[in-house]
Amino acid sequence: MDIAFTEEQEMLRKAARDFLAAECPKKKVRDLEEDSKGHSPEIWKKMADLGWQGMVIPEKYGGQGMTFQDFTILLEEMGRNILPGPFVCTVVEGALPVIDAGTEEQKKEFLHGIAGGALIFTMAHLESNGLFDASGITVKATAKGDHYVLDGTKVFVEMANVANYLLCVARTGKGPAPEDGVTVFIVDAKSHGVHVEVMPTIGMEKLCEVQFKNVSVPKKNMLGKLDNGWTIVDNVMRRGAIAKCAESIGGMQAAVEMTVAYSKERVQYDRPIGAFQALQHIMADMWTAMQTSRYIVYQAAWLESEGLPSEKEVAMAKAYVNERYKWLTEKGVLLHGAIGTSREHDIPLYFRRAKAADIRYGSTDYWKEIVATKIGLVS
Repeated sequence: MDIAFTEEQEMLRKAARDFLAAECPKKKVRDLEEDSKGHSPEIWKKMADLGWQGMVIPEKYGGQGMTFQDFTILLEEMGRNILPGPFVCTVVEGALPVIDAGTEEQKKEFLHGIAGGALIFTMAHLESNGLFDASGITVKATAKGDHYVLDGTKVFVEMANVANYLLCVARTGKGPAPEDGVTVFIVDAKSHGVHVEVMPTIGMEKLCEVQFKNVSVPKKNMLGKLDNGWTIVDNVMRRGAIAKCAESIGGMQAAVEMTVAYSKERVQYDRPIGAFQALQHIMADMWTAMQTSRYIVYQAAWLESEGLPSEKEVAMAKAYVNERYKWLTEKGVLLHGAIGTSREHDIPLYFRRAKAADIRYGSTDYWKEIVATKIGLVS
């Protein structure tokens, strides 16, 4: 395993950090939380000019053909700075599935638009039953001539309010296993019968309820094979988990750095609070949690980049980082005292995002079950 960063990757990190600091300061983050779109089209266009949306898209389709590990570095910087918007859902839930399972016609139609910043994608996967696995898929897709008709409701669909296309995970049949009979469709978000409503969330990101009422989708917009679409969803969950972990370790670093800096400035009993051993030990544990998380996340990202089996490592990383990010930001708020609960301070931004990251692409329990299966405890 080689997870050392190359000179080019370090240049990417610095360029991303400088860009995000200049284009998306914390005031902008707060403004975008209140904005109905939840992202800045101006920043989105500048990111496309830098090639970020096309980073992992092959060059023949307008992208840069870089590795998933490169992508992870960029996401860590986005999490460190906080960048609201549809970047992860467009690339992980849109571009990568089309690259993996799309026809040549679909790749030509959609990948150039994603790479150029013209298209926003997201996946409509979860339903009100809250199940991440295939048994939770009940939205129906019924064949009708040269179309399929979708009916049902999806929840927690990221940035559906601004998406051009939705990858809807639907039930087209039944089989011995829940995974049998699942198909993925590329749905124009402006199709008749698609209704989107933003759901209130602690992270103030734009997660939406999407209703499909007699929505007609051309058969040519089926992604992959009929009744065999769960592999697409499984790949999204695995890569999405790495992506969310990457954002989380960036957020962890920012939270640790601002807490350490504050502890040197805040004086109590004629001493900076960072001089007290009990608080030093808490911050030492915070730093250790951050570094441990970074190692296991980049291990998973490297395996994914190399095309090696990574399910166990991804599951370990997501289950661990979920809990460590929440714990670390809770301690950060605690060490900041009353100011740490203020909307004007930055530490609560990370605290809320840690809570929100917990269930994105699978909760801690979901991933722990996968770890248990991989080490032979569940048959």
